[in-house]
Amino acid sequence: MTYLRKEVIGRATLYLGDAREIVPTLGLVSDIMMDPPYEAIMHESKSGMKGLVRPDGSHHWKPLDFDPIDAIRDEVVSWGAQCEGWFIAFCTSEGVARWADAINASPMKYKRACVWIKPDSTPQMNGQGPAQGAEHFVCAWAGKGHARWNAGGKRGVYTHLVNGPERTGAHPTEKPRRLMSELVADFTQPGATILDPFMGSGTTGVAAVMAGRSFIGIDLNPTYFALACKRIEDAQRQYGLFEGVAA
Repeated sequence: MTYLRKEVIGRATLYLGDAREIVPTLGLVSDIMMDPPYEAIMHESKSGMKGLVRPDGSHHWKPLDFDPIDAIRDEVVSWGAQCEGWFIAFCTSEGVARWADAINASPMKYKRACVWIKPDSTPQMNGQGPAQGAEHFVCAWAGKGHARWNAGGKRGVYTHLVNGPERTGAHPTEKPRRLMSELVADFTQPGATILDPFMGSGTTGVAAVMAGRSFIGIDLNPTYFALACKRIEDAQRQYGLFEGVAA
């Protein structure tokens, strides 16, 4: 058995275990949309922020409790062979070129890096330079033929608060649900199955089930897995109340 636990929650199937063992057993998915571990340079930067209060005052910064992506990036890119649509991975600004190099060496077609602008991002605490006000995600087309998305000529710039009202604060790199919902709407098709091999607290899964997509999520951390199960179950229950009702 390649996983420690499996939960099926409506349209979502969640695995507790190592994505490197589980993903090769899954077969084809429509899209891969993930927030994998950061590059080592970001781990070094965040290690000095432990205990500092977040800008909204609600939580303290948490240390990154997972290893950097650098050693396994090529393996993660190889999962694009199981994807019929978009391969999307969040990364640091410094990591964009490294992801692009790995993707360009694969059969996928690298498109570009998009940007998530964070209006409430953390200031530079030591005052010795500009703070980081944005994060990137790289986009690659893993499918056949021309790339397809739903947003026409829209620019790849997304602006969302880090500390919005839906933030749980339980995961150190939690993405805003509204950001992930916008990406699901722009990049995925009705009936799609979205895979997030590093689902953390399950935000991508929440966005997926709210949009009527199927979702496969994987995480190795039992605490995050339990939180993802709860959040996705809540979202599935709420979505189910309105399923089949015209907007």
